[in-house]
Amino acid sequence: MIYTNERYAAEYFACQEDEVMKYISFAIPCYNSQEYMSHAIESILPGGENVEIIIVNDGSKDETLKIAREYEKKYPNIISVIDKENGGHGDAVNAGLKKASGKYFKVVDSDDWVRGESLKKILEVLRNMEENGQEVDMLIANYVYEKEGASHKKVIHYRNALPQDVIFRWSDVGHFHLDQYILMHSVIYRTDLLKLCQLELPKHTFYVDNIYVYYPLPHVRKLYYMDEDFYRYYIGREDQSVNEKVMIKRIDQQIFVTKRMIDMYQMREITNKKLRSYMKKYLAIMMTVSSILCIRSKDAENLEKKKELWKYLKQKDSKTFFHIRYGILGQSMNLPGRSGRRMSSLAYLMARKIIGFN
Repeated sequence: MIYTNERYAAEYFACQEDEVMKYISFAIPCYNSQEYMSHAIESILPGGENVEIIIVNDGSKDETLKIAREYEKKYPNIISVIDKENGGHGDAVNAGLKKASGKYFKVVDSDDWVRGESLKKILEVLRNMEENGQEVDMLIANYVYEKEGASHKKVIHYRNALPQDVIFRWSDVGHFHLDQYILMHSVIYRTDLLKLCQLELPKHTFYVDNIYVYYPLPHVRKLYYMDEDFYRYYIGREDQSVNEKVMIKRIDQQIFVTKRMIDMYQMREITNKKLRSYMKKYLAIMMTVSSILCIRSKDAENLEKKKELWKYLKQKDSKTFFHIRYGILGQSMNLPGRSGRRMSSLAYLMARKIIGFN
């Protein structure tokens, strides 16, 4: 069944006769997404012909492709479909980016959605920039944990860390709290920046959204932050990649992604001090996530993988290793003995309860 959004279609389709600029290309990777993909698509349609929606069918075995084709037929000036063999989330993002024609690029997972009113405000800002001959490399907005059954929806904002409604640079940023690192949910990149820095995510690998956000950061010069609760990040499906049991089963992929991020840059080569500080914090969080999953698994083999990961960081970048290992997060993940691991696990459970991230 296909949903319609006639009110928004009527509002945006009867515009100028000349070609309408695509300000944002939205890629929606879909794998067996028939139950929820329409919500994601419908949430973006308020952008009208100023947006491009690229639905990437990643080898689904259900009605995903059929639904996508129905939307493509109904909104030919907005929606296009890529039908490809299964390559995983990252490969679907790669395909969407390759096809993207919009000035900016945004990934929306098929079980998430965006707030229509915030989308209109973002498009207005990008339109004003274009009219004034300006552009940014990265636009940041808030995201909301839409956790199933939770009465309180946790909003991740950046008011204390980033200037609002102005173009700024890394030297202008403030202090990020631990729960404020920039995720795929909060970022809109300039399309040409992603293509020029040759971003390519690995196939058949989970958690590559961290690479997507992290790798382009040193190429970013101009940023813009809007205090809008734009992206709605759904948490609740048992098979979801951020479900703790699922993450433990895929611990090797989590560690693989963390190692890839370690390999990308020597921190001493990042000349901007504030950017370097932020990237170290991001790596610290990745090391923490990998470590706590190894601890929570209570598996001796995984505990050895945890030790090996910290050794890997030390060999690749000893200065960054000492900075992270003897910081708050590093110490909390490396407390000695069984009692230390219990304390690490307790700290993780408290953080999960407060933030609601899985």
